[in-house]
Amino acid sequence: MNFTHNLHDIATKSPQKIAVSFPNSTYLNRKLSYASLTFSEFNQRCDRFAFSLKSSGINKGMMVSFMVKPNIDFLPIIFALFKVGAIPVLIDPGMGRQNLFACLNHIKPHALIGIPAAHLVRKCFPKNFQSIKINITTSKFGFAGAISLYKNQNRDEAEFNISENNPEDTAVIIFTTGSTGVPKGVVYTHNMLNAQTRLIKTKYNIKPDDIDMPGFAFFSIISISLGMTVIFPKMNPTRPADVNPKNIIDIINDKNVSFSFGSPALWNTVSAYCIKHNIKFPTLKRVLMAGAPVPGYLHERMLQNILSADAEVYTPYGATEALLTTSFKGSAVLAETMEKTKKGQGYCVGFPYPEIEIDIIKISDDPIENITNMKPLSANKKGEIIVKGPVVSREYIDMQEQNKVHKIFETADKVNGPFWHRLGDIGYIDQQGKLWFCGRKSHRVETGLKTMYTVCCEAIFNEHQNVYRSALVGLGRDRWHQTPVIIIEPKKDRYPNSRTDQTAFVKDLLNLAKKNELTQTIKTVLFHKNFPVDIRHNAKIFREKLTIWAGGEVT
Repeated sequence: MNFTHNLHDIATKSPQKIAVSFPNSTYLNRKLSYASLTFSEFNQRCDRFAFSLKSSGINKGMMVSFMVKPNIDFLPIIFALFKVGAIPVLIDPGMGRQNLFACLNHIKPHALIGIPAAHLVRKCFPKNFQSIKINITTSKFGFAGAISLYKNQNRDEAEFNISENNPEDTAVIIFTTGSTGVPKGVVYTHNMLNAQTRLIKTKYNIKPDDIDMPGFAFFSIISISLGMTVIFPKMNPTRPADVNPKNIIDIINDKNVSFSFGSPALWNTVSAYCIKHNIKFPTLKRVLMAGAPVPGYLHERMLQNILSADAEVYTPYGATEALLTTSFKGSAVLAETMEKTKKGQGYCVGFPYPEIEIDIIKISDDPIENITNMKPLSANKKGEIIVKGPVVSREYIDMQEQNKVHKIFETADKVNGPFWHRLGDIGYIDQQGKLWFCGRKSHRVETGLKTMYTVCCEAIFNEHQNVYRSALVGLGRDRWHQTPVIIIEPKKDRYPNSRTDQTAFVKDLLNLAKKNELTQTIKTVLFHKNFPVDIRHNAKIFREKLTIWAGGEVT
């Protein structure tokens, strides 16, 4: 069940096919040059790294903090760790030093593989790296007391004996960004990774001749396992919204990219540039956008102006703990559900993947011991979204309290028995079986008279021509008697700098609010020039930070 077992088969069947490419900083004949590995070379490099890791003391079951930026060796190192049976620990570097150190101190990895900058941080803050006994650098030479990954490599053609793993053995630990609380280490098993690969292949009809440009670096391990060529873009993975559009456009059209999975913030930046310069993507057939609700105008740009007539945009829904659970076509969003979204009915995220079960239960902030204590709500009733299936993680590592809050079991067997994960989101299932997303459970505003959901209410204000995005927050110390406030981020050239402009803007917005019963109780409008957003997607709004900014307290 080791996740890497099929890599040898792909390398045998298609040895000369390009597995991975990374753009260099130089151009040849006005075209980007690339460093590339065929599948044969990729598998051999994985084996060489695996031999090097093993000789450095990395063994099966060992947790290894992985601090490597996407480059030509990013995937070979991860797969080498899988082959050894070690457990990569992936922590977003953009989550900030304090959260990064908290994650390291919590999980206590035994080894660190990182770029030189990571080892420099280790030397400067040694108390946060005390558990680490083996230090390996991606530099060609040793650095800051770390040995080079390229040392002790087996240079012959010998194959590395892949670690044998049980299906439920831990394969990788991925930390959440902490956008709605403390970062949590999500345990991915080999069975989960294989299930994700199987479902994604089926759902999106992935073919071996597809070429992937991953906006999320981790997703590329699925692409490689499906035999796709992976072309990494040059971008800061913690700031997808600030990507240089040309870095994306050049790769897509130069390498005939046919598939891509990235944040809506990334595609918003790229699509705006494409519209301005009349650029199209004739080879790009499937674009997946996830991390936050995708606005209708982004679907329209992609489908009506940039992609070919036989291409499609998809909006998969899930979480780090359950990747992925539902999916919906952008064309269906525009044709069937967008008008309902504009009226505050939530954002449709589509039908469940095969093998995935989704239910809606009554909202609760307390742990739920057993699923028999909760009765699923009927169609169109808003409640808490729970999910069950082979892509759902059973636990957070060494976080029993969080496991109690987020997991619901069907039997007394919490080790092997069936379970559900509480996504922490509010939504409902319509009569056709489609799931609708209404916002995070922790972000709902309780006024004492009714419950207000962020995505539903914000959609009303987002219809104003000068609004880029909005955020509903609740002010007041009493969690159950809050005052609803709408915070507006205007479009860049529409910020009301004068009191007269601000008064007129507020009047327009409150008139919109009065026309919908969902927002009639909102009487206060605030303006913010640049919303704080999460690091992984640059699309999830940090409403907790906006609440404090507005003078309230996070409850």
